[in-house]
Amino acid sequence: MATQRNVKADPVKPVIDEAIERNWEIPNFTIKEIRDAIPAHCFRRDTFRSFTHVLHDFIFIVVLAGLASYIDTIPNVYARLVLWPLYWIAQGIVATGVWVIGHECGHQSFSPSKAINDGVGFVLHTLLLVPYHSWKYSHSKHHKATGHMTRDQVFLPKVRSTVGLPPREQDPELDGPHEALDEAPIVVLYRMFNMFVFGWPLYLLTNVTGQDYPGWASHFNPNCVIYEKNQFWDVMASTAGVLSMMGFLGYCGHVFGSLAVIKYYVIPYFNVNFWLVLITYLQHTDPKLPHYRENVWNFQRGAALTVDRSFGFIIDYFHHHISDTHVAHHFFSTMPHYHAEEATAHIKKALGKHYHSDNTPIPLALWRVWKACRFVEDDGDVVFFKN
Repeated sequence: MATQRNVKADPVKPVIDEAIERNWEIPNFTIKEIRDAIPAHCFRRDTFRSFTHVLHDFIFIVVLAGLASYIDTIPNVYARLVLWPLYWIAQGIVATGVWVIGHECGHQSFSPSKAINDGVGFVLHTLLLVPYHSWKYSHSKHHKATGHMTRDQVFLPKVRSTVGLPPREQDPELDGPHEALDEAPIVVLYRMFNMFVFGWPLYLLTNVTGQDYPGWASHFNPNCVIYEKNQFWDVMASTAGVLSMMGFLGYCGHVFGSLAVIKYYVIPYFNVNFWLVLITYLQHTDPKLPHYRENVWNFQRGAALTVDRSFGFIIDYFHHHISDTHVAHHFFSTMPHYHAEEATAHIKKALGKHYHSDNTPIPLALWRVWKACRFVEDDGDVVFFKN
């Protein structure tokens, strides 16, 4: 009797024309190789040490708010006009650190205890009007598919066809710059303002800058395609937490006055939103880095498509180094932030030329990235930003 052989179909050959054109080497390292390069203690989570960082941030928040309470007693109006913005900036920077710790809880890197992670994370994120579990689940998808054109969750590149350009072979300007996409500086600044002020709330409400899911894809809709059925009540609890915080702020407005709530909470809150969007955008958007499609992408290749950027010693410190050690965070998201600087030194050596950082001053880097990263091609398995 003849035996039947199971013949495997040949895998589709990846289309890597752009990688060849740009002399981009697709890495082949393994997660184990990177992990073995990092000292074991960098992966240890210390609950007490993590709580000291929470205490640190809240001490600064209380001190800043206490000092701000004296601003309106200063008779000089010009001094008040200077000191309130300084408070808003400082409080926004410190409160972003609180957001970072809540984000660590969602990654289970705050403590070995899941209950402590979720309890602390729920409180910290709810205080900042973030639906903890809802965002934790969508953010996990981002980490599992970083740099993937169809499965990543944030700051996905627009493709040529969606920005109204003809196919490349019919485009007289090829890779650009395209006049249709040119923007006057005032228009660029207006669009930046919209993204940095409203981008984060709109992402939570409508998944803007995320995948184009059908229906109302929202962090407040437990029935949308972002979530599994067994996550329904976690999403509902997260929404209830945010609504409760909004109710508490309304009560504070009734007791202390709406203007006080705006000055002490609302404006710093929008500053936190600014930092979140800016950090995330620059971590995952750069003209020198591609995005991958299914035939090329794997987890470690996607994790390496992350840029470490320093915002300066003070901001890096209060942001718990979320930006200048983000490559390490994407490789090992359960690693506590207080080990990430040490781990980054080892990851640099292990990755070699596949480690990416950029020391361009942040305002210049933002302008360069914004102007250069307009779209990618509709096809190809390795695609770079074009303008």
